[in-house]
Amino acid sequence: MEHRTDHGTEAGAQAAPIPSAGEAGFRMPAEWEHHDAVWLAWPSHAELWQQDLDAARSEFVQLCRAIADVDPGTGSARGELLEVLVIDEHGRRQAAAALAGLPLRLHYAAFGDIWLRDTAPVFVRSAGGDEVAAVCFRFNGWGEKYLFPADLTVAREVRRLAAVHSFEAPLIFEGGSIEVDGEGTALTTRQCLLNTNRNPAMTRADIERDLADALGIERLLWLGDGLANDHTDGHVDTLARFCASTRVLCMQARDPNDPNRQVLARVAADLSEFRDARGRALEVVSVPSPGLVRDRAGEAMPASYLNFYVANTTVVVPTYGSPCDAEAVEKIGSCFPGRAVVGASARALLTGGGAFHCITQQQPAAAKARR
Repeated sequence: MEHRTDHGTEAGAQAAPIPSAGEAGFRMPAEWEHHDAVWLAWPSHAELWQQDLDAARSEFVQLCRAIADVDPGTGSARGELLEVLVIDEHGRRQAAAALAGLPLRLHYAAFGDIWLRDTAPVFVRSAGGDEVAAVCFRFNGWGEKYLFPADLTVAREVRRLAAVHSFEAPLIFEGGSIEVDGEGTALTTRQCLLNTNRNPAMTRADIERDLADALGIERLLWLGDGLANDHTDGHVDTLARFCASTRVLCMQARDPNDPNRQVLARVAADLSEFRDARGRALEVVSVPSPGLVRDRAGEAMPASYLNFYVANTTVVVPTYGSPCDAEAVEKIGSCFPGRAVVGASARALLTGGGAFHCITQQQPAAAKARR
């Protein structure tokens, strides 16, 4: 795949091809690799959140505190910088007050809603590790279900604010649809990436080629369907997550009324058959499912403990008031030695369709920044 530009060429001369991120040697790192910052957006749209807005903001603040990991004794942050988008001055004042005392930069930017995992760029790092860049994909509102105009521009705005090199990728794509090990392997689902509401003219081979070009993925491992009532059409970050090379987490239904019992069993079976980009079998670690979590209308919501965020010093796991909350938090935390595990409510965020991973987008650190 070639991207061309006419800048700097004489009349009639053919422009030199600009390589894609993958062709230039960039790759998406694993989430547990060191971050410079995390990008988030202050919950602002009352017409979308309605009666859940205040509770969603409270859960957002708890997530930010866990990511920043401020030492109560010294007041110094052990975690990572919070890069938070606000839509106006009113939002800036609200966010500044709610997040006071945390390592924070506020940026004015238009955004449709807070799901930056899907609308912000995906950050990649060069083969030598000394450069970080942003890959800006196309976005169509999760298959044109929730299409807010500002979500179409937020990726390039974040790239501008981050002041890093940008690559453009032609694929309609959301960051929550893949999970990477940082060594060339990625997980996804057929329900999402092969859905006709994203890239209807593209085959599986086309999508694999484009993700190799965009993110340096060498082997894409395909799961089937996602959770019940997931408006993202099966994002994998609620189904399976890497916690180390060759080690992957999934969920197991404990309750016979769990609406995802069959889906989760199929995920575990498929993972046990997969091999990574280096030909190695995966070690599958299961945690309990939250079971049936209902909304106010009594409908099942796509609750998942796997929608956690791996920060520099902590792992922040969403909880839902389920009897399995404590066990899941402990089990996930044990998979990330050296990090503190924090369980925090994401029940209000889930009314919008997601949890902690869905509202974060990490910016990895360059090697020179870690020396």
